Amino acid sequence: MIATERLTHDFDGCPSLAAIDLRLEAGQKVVLLGSNGCGKSTLLKLLAGVLQPVSGRVLYEGRCVHEGLRERAFRRRFRREVGLLFQQADAMLFNATVLEEIAFGPRQHGLADADERARAWAARVGLSNVLDRAPWTLSAGQRQLVGLASLLVLDPRLLLLDEPTAALDPRSSGWLVDFLQDLPQTLVVATHNLSLASELGRRCLVLGEDHTLIHDGDALAVGRDREVLLRANLVHRHRHRHRHEDGDADAGDPGKGPHEHSHFHTHDWE
Repeated sequence: MIATERLTHDFDGCPSLAAIDLRLEAGQKVVLLGSNGCGKSTLLKLLAGVLQPVSGRVLYEGRCVHEGLRERAFRRRFRREVGLLFQQADAMLFNATVLEEIAFGPRQHGLADADERARAWAARVGLSNVLDRAPWTLSAGQRQLVGLASLLVLDPRLLLLDEPTAALDPRSSGWLVDFLQDLPQTLVVATHNLSLASELGRRCLVLGEDHTLIHDGDALAVGRDREVLLRANLVHRHRHRHRHEDGDADAGDPGKGPHEHSHFHTHDWE
């Protein structure tokens, strides 16, 4: 469905992605892992045609996206079929009410049932009771769901989601993971939360701190690959302090009392 060839990007000379090659087939559920600053958001924006690459290209069904977007017919089709949910949903919300926000896309594409579609998707994501409210009055998690509904209302073929659970509480995060897995769309979900990786997709892409693609494979396997996790800054090491219950450090008893050691942690994965 979509592919990249030696895709490279930088911001004012600072590398953000380095020569990324990948292919995504229709129907795949893919999780994109990496630490903050590795290039996850940049990659999603390039796939969505929001950013222009420094070199390389993005291909959508064999057509170069950044060339095709100059043509009205391709641009309209691509914008309807490929949806990007920003990490900060506020960046994509600008209408007066939730209903108008969700219905905006269908109206732009001339769909006669825009309001009906909007109400149906609002119900699917639990927003029916806030349709008349302004999006900015909602919680961060609700705004994220408004953004998601405003994409799904167009029945896209490919969804690119940037940290979609970041503003959600644990219960809502669990609901969203199940909801996404039931969608027929091809999904690419970016996160640095290892505990969600295998739940969000069977295939896992990992970006390293050097902005290269360092893993493309099974989502469960990557959680056991310490070398990959270290290169991606997804595993950390810190000190622990333990107190022996049968000792008294203050009494000068060596080997007892507080004990300090360090080891690697992947808390999110565990």
